[in-house]
Amino acid sequence: MQRIPAATPAEISELARCCAVFVPADPPRAGSVAFWHPEGDSPPVVASGDAEDLTVVLPTDAGVELVTVPAVLIPVRAALPVLTRARAAAQAHRATAFWGAAGVLALQFAARGLLLPGLTADDHDAWRAGPLRAEDLERIRELAAAMPPDAHAVPVDDAEPLRLPDPEGLLRAFLDAVADTLPRSPAAALAAGGPAFAAPESQHMPEQRAWATDVAAVHEADVRISLRVEVPGLASAESDETQLTFRAVLQLHSVSDPALVADASAVWAGSSNFGPRARMDALLALRRAARAWAPLAPLLSAAVPDAVELADEEVAELLGEGARVLTFAGVDVHWPKELALKLTARAVVGPPDEDDGPGKVASDAPSFLSADALLAFNWWFALGDQQLTRQELDRLAEANRPMVRLRDQWVLVDPLEVRRVQAQQDHKVTPIDALSAALTGSAEVDGHRVDVRPTGWLAALRERLADPEGQEPVGQPAALHATLRDYQARGLNWLARMTSLGLGGCLADDMGLGKTITLIALHLHRQTDESATGPTLVVCPASLMGNWQREIEKFAPGTPVRRFHGSQRSLEGLADGGFVLTTYGTMRLDAPRLADVPWGMVVADEAQHVKNPYSVTARALRTIGARARVALTGTPVENNLSELWAILDWTTPGLLGGLGAFRTRYAQVVEGGQDPAAAERLARLVRPFLLRRRKSDPGIAPELPPKTETDRAVALTKEQAGLYEAMVRETLAEISGADSMARRGLIVKLLTGLKQICNHPAQFLKEEQPKIPGRSGKLELLDELLDTILSEGASVLVFTQYVRMARLIERHLAARGVSTQFLHGGTPINEREAMVERFQEGEIPVFLLSLKAAGTGLNLTRAEHVVHYDRWWNPAVEAQATDRAYRIGQSRPVQVHRLIAEGTIEDRIADMLRRKQRLADAVLGAGEAALTELTDAELADLVELRGGAR
Repeated sequence: MQRIPAATPAEISELARCCAVFVPADPPRAGSVAFWHPEGDSPPVVASGDAEDLTVVLPTDAGVELVTVPAVLIPVRAALPVLTRARAAAQAHRATAFWGAAGVLALQFAARGLLLPGLTADDHDAWRAGPLRAEDLERIRELAAAMPPDAHAVPVDDAEPLRLPDPEGLLRAFLDAVADTLPRSPAAALAAGGPAFAAPESQHMPEQRAWATDVAAVHEADVRISLRVEVPGLASAESDETQLTFRAVLQLHSVSDPALVADASAVWAGSSNFGPRARMDALLALRRAARAWAPLAPLLSAAVPDAVELADEEVAELLGEGARVLTFAGVDVHWPKELALKLTARAVVGPPDEDDGPGKVASDAPSFLSADALLAFNWWFALGDQQLTRQELDRLAEANRPMVRLRDQWVLVDPLEVRRVQAQQDHKVTPIDALSAALTGSAEVDGHRVDVRPTGWLAALRERLADPEGQEPVGQPAALHATLRDYQARGLNWLARMTSLGLGGCLADDMGLGKTITLIALHLHRQTDESATGPTLVVCPASLMGNWQREIEKFAPGTPVRRFHGSQRSLEGLADGGFVLTTYGTMRLDAPRLADVPWGMVVADEAQHVKNPYSVTARALRTIGARARVALTGTPVENNLSELWAILDWTTPGLLGGLGAFRTRYAQVVEGGQDPAAAERLARLVRPFLLRRRKSDPGIAPELPPKTETDRAVALTKEQAGLYEAMVRETLAEISGADSMARRGLIVKLLTGLKQICNHPAQFLKEEQPKIPGRSGKLELLDELLDTILSEGASVLVFTQYVRMARLIERHLAARGVSTQFLHGGTPINEREAMVERFQEGEIPVFLLSLKAAGTGLNLTRAEHVVHYDRWWNPAVEAQATDRAYRIGQSRPVQVHRLIAEGTIEDRIADMLRRKQRLADAVLGAGEAALTELTDAELADLVELRGGAR
């Protein structure tokens, strides 16, 4: 098969601005997409296309006229990547964007296996899109209705009056062309057993005309079939269930006339209103059904396929797997109305209901932070809302039939389900597994998901967790020297309730909403409960230790507070009701010493630091026991749901199951949008253990001033553009010949280098004594912003992810006489606190900060402006940095400026983050690591410099 050259990123960018129109052909795969400029300019020369003159219809003041324009015609196979990529381009022509959307729809159909073999009018092999469901046809109609005039501007013929292709017909022809193209890969002939429907060359197959007609009839038939299960003698109350038999009756339904239904016997006898084709349509549908479910095979050999006798085991199968496979084959199963009641089963977990009063949680309820106690699943069988007795359940098992008479009514029973439930009668679960089942309302038992009802104190606990507003508020502790805001008081109530039950929780309020004071209030409240006393350990980043100490001393004066940090750190003589502050690094080094202390509570502040459960820090934190565990974070999920698992599995171990099971059961299907029911189950399970409030939520922080965010585009200098293009050209050449491991490293090197070039050439070149002014468009824009900001007497935070760049800015601003200070990862804790104080006092108007070292924990409400000098891959990290200024205590409007080098990778990243498209999701999901998996063409398109330098 001849390989068609792929269009380059530059060609795709140019073709996107052209008008596109599909030109059908016979066979469909020979169709092409024509690109032409509405202004009459010549389209780009493309290796995969042919330059031709194209006759199109253009509107004029007098109506329309035929115009011949230069065009490039690209085969459908080569045009697909052009269209699908061009549709997202900012300056894409509306017709090209339309055919790009059509290309995506065609690819979706192909991915679902909607490919039907058949023959063209002159008996050549061809695939088409199908069989299409009603919703697929509706999507086609909706898309065709949106087709712009330019997208079908090639006239059908030269006849008068002028006639353009019907939009829906042209769209269907394009979908068929894609369907006819995709299966014809170099290996297709091996799978097909020959060149038919595999080779790009047409295969003349007149001998297959009857077969092709049969295939078309199957998928264009006006008849569908169903099965009606009958049980002769069932209506008699005296019927002996052991003597009753089952038969499945074949029924025909008209697709065009839903009211037309008849038994197959009536259709074969000619006593129905079905037409002459009904028999053939029904037999073809029956053939498909028999392939799906073998017990229907006897109907195919019968003179009249009216009914088939079913054995008990076949009826039992029809209650489960048989009905499922028949549904996929388009066949419904109908049961007699006398069997309308079906046996239902669910599990009951927890102690007996009479153990505790309503709403009361037993004092001897097990700790949910351990697996010391086990609870048993008991099974509840019911007919509707009527629970069966043990004797009735035993009778079901002994009968071993799919139909049993109970309480004067016939019941459908799956004997396999009854035996499976009996085998699980004594299934034991840990308290945390029982709680998980109670909260979600279901559990997985022996590979099957069953409904679960909690009892006793477990039911009461579920009620308390599900209705936090219905609980008596704990009230603000008398020792707290502050007045909690309403939402902070609700947070205290929630934390107090969770920790009193032996459960952990994650307070995930936005940065700046006062998680620290809420936790201090919780500590003070717990000191009034004798069963909850003990010191509180706070593990936090080094930059937050000073803030924690100041807040404790301010809001809980007299409460002992100790820093467990530095060479002289000690745990001797700890006060029972005091605080101990330590860093993640120190905790990692001294976990055994910390684990020896009987902590009343352990708090992980900025808990995203332990989002990787396999890290040494996360494993060390898990070794430190406590009566209660609380996580504080503004970003419980930065990249993926596994991070949420890591946090909640620390606060309440076992709640979400093992990480592997969590990824399979929840993370993969929820993140992929594959199972809304799984997302809802996860929400029910997580909701009681995670309290999330945002500044934008009604009533949370109405006094906060407005925040304005602006992307400020800036052109590269000629030096930057030269370095950028050279870096792209040289590294892409290396990447094209590298193995997978080396390739990933080269891509990360390329992305990092390009971002540094966008910042300043001196950063990329690592110059020791650089000339700074006049070489960076970003730096010039920063100068302009600072001139305006400082002239207004305002203060500004400038974030960059690179220490070297911050040093360059610091040196440059010092030369201009601007007073600055720079906080980075190597800044000592005491100096950090002094820097914050100087800035808040107005002594230093420009605060340079390393994004990673200062993106969390600092209170810098003096700032009215925040500048992000370079883009981070994850907007959540940028938002955290912005929240250093935009937080409770800020009384002035905050302006956020993001500097973006236009036409570069920064521009594309910013655009993708806005558009939320596939590549944006990859960037949001895994940062630079995801970009290492791009194809060479996708990577080239991402990093290509567009627009040049100024």
